[in-house]
Amino acid sequence: MRNLKTPKLTVVGAGPGDAELITLKAIKALENADVVLYDALVNEDILQYANHAEIVFVGKRLGCHAYTQDQINELIVSMANRYGHVVRLKGGDPFIFGRGSEEIEYAAQFDLETEIVPGISSALGVPASVGISLTQRQIAESFWVITGTTSNHELSKDIYLASKSNATVVILMGMHKLEEIIAIYQENRTDDLPIAIIQNGTKDTEQKVVGTIRSISKLVVEHKISSPAIIVIGEVVKNTSRLTSYFQEHFEDEFIFQNLNLK
Repeated sequence: MRNLKTPKLTVVGAGPGDAELITLKAIKALENADVVLYDALVNEDILQYANHAEIVFVGKRLGCHAYTQDQINELIVSMANRYGHVVRLKGGDPFIFGRGSEEIEYAAQFDLETEIVPGISSALGVPASVGISLTQRQIAESFWVITGTTSNHELSKDIYLASKSNATVVILMGMHKLEEIIAIYQENRTDDLPIAIIQNGTKDTEQKVVGTIRSISKLVVEHKISSPAIIVIGEVVKNTSRLTSYFQEHFEDEFIFQNLNLK
């Protein structure tokens, strides 16, 4: 039977992980969806709002792709023409390293109606959830958000520039490049900057370690921190009161306390 619905794509940000951090507008889009194509970092509890839609997992993780990006683009168009309203559900915000703009542009070539629903980016929401303020008066006047791995699977050159600034630096998808990141900071700076790494931020499975550029590698190994994780580097980390009790609960290493002036 011919589909009588207008083919439409809505690209939706699902937020950083906690299902309650999705927006009301995103929930409405899911409730009105005929098809939902969702990513690996999306909390599947959110899919309950799409109880009338066909649900398709199209997630990508390092070394494991359910679909290539080209296949996802084609699936969006074919599903929209067949069923009507396609919601493309992405973790965080779809326009922060989410390729949301690419999917919108592709769909527009086929005359699909398009809409964008922003989400809370993990780059902002995850640090805030553990009490890290990316900007603070007299400490950090700006912040960088950088991908740790470019489309060429290399470390972004922006990290070299960011490491020389006083800005807070947030690195996404950077755990596999952690040693390279540390080496850059050690090459470009004489101070031993505070660093926090938060895995599965805002979720029940969240884990975090906090140390300095010199100590963080050891802590990551000891506490088995891995992807997906957010890396936050800068003086704001040591001015995070909520993390002070975390240090005291988890670490006995006097070096960490002294270096971050937390005692």
